[in-house]
Amino acid sequence: MSARPIAVIGPTGAGKSALALDIAERLGGEIVNADAMQLYRGMDIGTAKLTVAERRGIPHHQLDVLDIAQTATVARYQVAAAADIEAIAARGVPPVIVGGSMLYIQSLLDEWAFPATDAQVRARWEQQLAEIGVAALHTELARRDPAAAAAILATDGRRIVRALEVVELTGQPFAASAPRIGEPRWDTLIIGLDWPTEILDERLAQRTDAMFDTGLVDEVRGLLDHGLREGVTAARALGYAQVLDALDAGGADAQLGQARELTFIGTRRYVRRQRSWFHRDHRIHWLDGAGAGLADEVITRWRHVS
Repeated sequence: MSARPIAVIGPTGAGKSALALDIAERLGGEIVNADAMQLYRGMDIGTAKLTVAERRGIPHHQLDVLDIAQTATVARYQVAAAADIEAIAARGVPPVIVGGSMLYIQSLLDEWAFPATDAQVRARWEQQLAEIGVAALHTELARRDPAAAAAILATDGRRIVRALEVVELTGQPFAASAPRIGEPRWDTLIIGLDWPTEILDERLAQRTDAMFDTGLVDEVRGLLDHGLREGVTAARALGYAQVLDALDAGGADAQLGQARELTFIGTRRYVRRQRSWFHRDHRIHWLDGAGAGLADEVITRWRHVS
C-alpha cells in the first residue's frame, strides 16, 4: 500500500459523507462507500446518497453496483471494496472509506474470514423459518446459542438463519466466527463522527422529513417495477420497508404519515445499535460533529503517522 486509507464511520445522520468529501478533496483522494443500501441502483433518496453533482468530481466506488432484486452480502462487499482500496492506494491516492454499515466496515478493516456455507443446511433452516415463523426460530437459536440470540434482533430472519447454519456447520457458537479487533488492515486511520444524542435526534428528524418531502414515496413506487418487493435486503431498508407497508395498506396520507414516523423511530433505534457496536472498537478516534476544522484535524492525524 502506497497511500494509507482513512475510514470515516459512525451513526446515521452524523455528517460522514460531507466530512469524507472534505478530506478527499484536500488530499486528492477517492471515496469507497461502506453503506450497504447505497450499493443499490435507484435507492437514492432513502439512503441519502450523494447526487453526482454533490460528489464534487471526486470518484466514488461501491455505489450503484447492485440491482434492486439482488442480495447484498458482506462477503461480496469485502472482496470488491478491498480490491478498490488496493487499486486506489497503488496509484498513490488515499482511499477514503465512508459509511455506517457495521459488519461491512469491520469485515473490511479486520479482513474477516467468513465461515463456510452449505446450501442444503441453509435451505432447511429457511424452510423452518417459513413454517414456524421468525419468533419461534429465534427461540430455537436462543436454545442452541444464547449469546447469538441476544445479539440478533428477534425480527431478523435472515441473520437468525445464518447463525443457525454456522452453529450447525462449525459446532461452535456463532460469535466464534466474528471478526477480531486487531491492527486495522492497511494501517487504516479510523475516524468516528458523532453528536450529542438530542442534537442527532433533531438531525434524524430533519433527514427523515427531507426524504419524504423530496420524493421517497415516489422512489419506492418506481422501484416496485424493478423488483424491490422480491429483493431480500433492499425491501427491508429503513424507509423503504415502512413506505412499502403503507402502500400495501392503501397509501393514504395517514398511512404515509405513520410510515414517516416509523422511519424516524427505526432510524433512531438503528443509531443506538451503531453506537453500541462502534464504541467497542478502541481504534476509533472520535470527533464531535459540531466541531470546527474537522477535515484539518483528520488530515493532521493521518499525516502524523503516514
